[in-house]
Formats: sequence, structure tokens, C-alpha cells
Amino acid sequence: MMNDESDEEQQQYTSRTPGEVIGREVDFVAGKGTYSWHHKVVASVVGLQHIIPPSPDAADQRPTVEVRIQEEQGAVPEPGVIVTAKIRKVQPRMAVADVLCVGTRAVRENFQGIVRQQDVRSTEIDKVDMHTSFRSGDII
Repeated sequence: MMNDESDEEQQQYTSRTPGEVIGREVDFVAGKGTYSWHHKVVASVVGLQHIIPPSPDAADQRPTVEVRIQEEQGAVPEPGVIVTAKIRKVQPRMAVADVLCVGTRAVRENFQGIVRQQDVRSTEIDKVDMHTSFRSGDII
């Protein structure tokens, strides 16, 4: 059987997701990364739960519960989103590009994209010359 300290330590570092109920308002004060809703404390971000004990002289002796974001993730490209990329290499049938932004958010990781010859225009695809359409260093 676990003692109270182990239970508290386990609860201290529980992973939380937005909308997840953490506890009741009578037991906790909603802190950073949480909010109160219908007498419950609910997580508003993805992160780890931290319980901050009240100061001894505080009028409210409930602990404050926070959900802290571990590390903000950069933007990740998905099919159908608009990206900003820099052409790295041009080949006869495609251009290779490094993705710089997804929408208006910069990417943190390196993502590579490919512009195929058939994606340059919708008609006369076989007449597309990739070397006249793109140059290394172009921003698209």
C-alpha cells in the first residue's frame, strides 16, 4: 500500500489535457493552465499538473493546482495547409524545399517538401521546365 507522500508525488506530476477535470473547487484553487467550471477545476493546456501548497498565513488554505506546459511545440505541416518554403534543389521532375512556416507559425523542426512537375500547373504538364520555374533559394 502506498503512503500519502507517494500519492501526493504521483498526483503532482500527472499528465493533463485540455478539458480534463482535475478536481473540485472546494479542494483546489485554479492556477495557471487551469480554470474553474461548474465547481470543478479543469485543465486548459497539455502539460504536467503541479500542486502548490498555500502559504501558512493565507486566508484560503486550499492548494493551488497548475498545469504547466513542458515545451511548446512548433508548427507541424499537414496535408492541405499553406506553407512557406525555401527551394533547396531543383531536379528535372521536382524541386526539393525546406519548410519554413506553416500558416503564420514558424517550424522548429526541419521539414522537407517536394514540388512535383505535375503540381506546377494544371495543363501541359509535360512542357514544364523545373529549372525555369524554380531556382535554388527561391521562397515559395
